[in-house]
Amino acid sequence: MFSHLNADGNPAMVDVGGKAVTRRTARARSVVSLNAEIMQHLNGADILTKKGPVFQTAIIAGTMAAKRTDDLIPLCHSLGLDNCQITITTEGNDALIDCLVSTEGKTGVEMEALVGASVAALTIYDMCKAFSHDIVIHEIKLIEKTGGKRDFKRD
Repeated sequence: MFSHLNADGNPAMVDVGGKAVTRRTARARSVVSLNAEIMQHLNGADILTKKGPVFQTAIIAGTMAAKRTDDLIPLCHSLGLDNCQITITTEGNDALIDCLVSTEGKTGVEMEALVGASVAALTIYDMCKAFSHDIVIHEIKLIEKTGGKRDFKRD
């Protein structure tokens, strides 16, 4: 049975009232493929545009989104995050976005990490589209999680 359906098959938030509070972490990654035209604007560790520094803005947007995940995903629990760290590195024409989130709680932070990485990727798209629309966001995925019933790590 899917965890977000009640006995009648209707959507329902999972009751975490009986779960123990544990340290929960999750790391997600998104990849934004840019092109040479956009990457020629890479100056040091960031792309500078008239709107401002792309990666720095994406980090702020991703952090804000991770903190508001329950406003975006209907059945997510409201969580107070202890930490949200977003890093952006480049590899060729790709921007690799990693979002690491943690909390002490009764439910995991996978969705917060995924939302943070996703919104950071969308922000890069938004800020670079004036250069070119030849931008692809792909590989939004959970890399690892700890805490709860079982840990997960993608090889």
